[in-house]
Amino acid sequence: MRSDRVTKGVQQAPHRSLFNALGMTQEELDRPLVGVVSSYNEIVPGHMNLDKITEAVKMGVAMAGGTPVMVPAIAVCDGIAMGHVGMKYSLVTRDLIADSTEALAMAHQFDALVMIPNCDKNVPGLLMAAARINVPTIFVSGGPMLAGRVKGDRTSLSSMFEAVGAYAAGTITEEDLCEFENKACPTCGSCSGMYTANSMNCLTEALGMGLKGNGTIPAVYSARLQLAKHAGMQVMELLKQDIRPRDIITEKAILNALTVDMALGCSTNSMLHLPAIAHEIGMDFEIHFANEISAKTPNLCHLAPAGHTYIEDLNGAGGVYAVMNELNKKGLLNTDCMTVTGKTVGENIEGCINTDPEVIRPIDHPYSETGGIAVLKGNLAPDGSVVKRSAVVPEMLVHEGPARIFESDEAATEAIKTGKIHPGDVIVIRYEGPKGGPGMREMLNPTSAITGYGLGSSVALITDGRFSGASRGAAIGHVSPEAAVGGPIALIEEGDIIKINIPELKLELDVPEEELKARREKWQPRKPEITTGYLARYAAMVSSGNRGAILEVPWKN
Repeated sequence: MRSDRVTKGVQQAPHRSLFNALGMTQEELDRPLVGVVSSYNEIVPGHMNLDKITEAVKMGVAMAGGTPVMVPAIAVCDGIAMGHVGMKYSLVTRDLIADSTEALAMAHQFDALVMIPNCDKNVPGLLMAAARINVPTIFVSGGPMLAGRVKGDRTSLSSMFEAVGAYAAGTITEEDLCEFENKACPTCGSCSGMYTANSMNCLTEALGMGLKGNGTIPAVYSARLQLAKHAGMQVMELLKQDIRPRDIITEKAILNALTVDMALGCSTNSMLHLPAIAHEIGMDFEIHFANEISAKTPNLCHLAPAGHTYIEDLNGAGGVYAVMNELNKKGLLNTDCMTVTGKTVGENIEGCINTDPEVIRPIDHPYSETGGIAVLKGNLAPDGSVVKRSAVVPEMLVHEGPARIFESDEAATEAIKTGKIHPGDVIVIRYEGPKGGPGMREMLNPTSAITGYGLGSSVALITDGRFSGASRGAAIGHVSPEAAVGGPIALIEEGDIIKINIPELKLELDVPEEELKARREKWQPRKPEITTGYLARYAAMVSSGNRGAILEVPWKN
């Protein structure tokens, strides 16, 4: 056992004295030490119940003969961080979480790990850490929030943000807005639509790192506590069989996750996180090959914000395994991949029936024959850009219009709310990329304002930043190269015509190459706004969005 290095032998007597100080008994030290990495805190609604999940996991570990030891991981609530400087600190926590978990696990020589995440960045951050540390590991999330209800309709966080725009546009009253505020997010859990947190928790199942229901059993269901106990027990079985993350997170498993992503219509943020997870196993994940997967993978789900069904509905319809079983009818999955159940993907999904074809479309009756995400390229995004195709209204799949240039999220949102944006416009928000932000902020405020002002079927938005999973519409993010490094998005001028063709996977700036060359010669990098602390270090090391905004090791470049 790895933990023998801190619990066994004469030289480890000082180590044992410190375990004694923790109140541990010799019987506990004779068992495998299992790190229970809990993201519990009192600021993120998706994490406020993780203390109970953690205790259930610890019970499961102990019942199966291990010694559970809780250690912490941080998390940011993207909704609370939205629309101000705090959002610069969201994506960057993914790497802090991976680094700090690696440090905790290696310093204390845990034999196995149970990861307990729930929200946007700590799910991929802990998956990255699991691949690095590579001791037997299992995931169990805190579960999704139940949908809210306003005036008889089910709602979610995206409804709340859009209600702010509707109020500013004068289409709902202050009383209506207050009702949304009080009812849109009614329980603990990760926000109830197919936003980033739920996307990544579902993809954790698809990767094989979580048990059935990890992504879909609601946070308030007792079945979530039972799942946590089973995860605690199962990690001991993984330790016994020596099944490790890199036995599970393989290139085939990553492709499975990408395929399920397309079928579910996940958040575009998955196109940052899957490349980053792949990077940890040495896989070069170029986002453009997502189109190859999308071309053959039908979109089977229209969960909020793309439609009017929620994660609780997906759970009732059979969950992620039912979606995977549908996909397997056309041979779209690698079914021989190992999983934390100790069985293969094929064995796991056998007999997992889709019980609600209104929530999970049958494979022969999809919402579309192509997947939920598309990667667009062209002279405006030579290295790619990303759009959630399944959340774009049909009339905006092909669009062209004049560029309206903004250097920040706040400036664009203000222009929308003051009536300066008109049907046909293409809003451009730049210098919000991984380096330029720094931190690649989400753009939920402007996308929600576009919808709230009734412009969702006539206005597009492109950015080198990114979007919340709660965003919908013709919102194209991750434009690479980003403005901060002189990408073409930095060269756009007010009124330039931008052409968007999602079916043809194109994003073009209708400006002659000679003119772009002249503009490029005159372009000067912007002086960084933040020059100290973690964000400055992050900006110096981070790659562009098309490569997952990973932190580069300088001497390997």
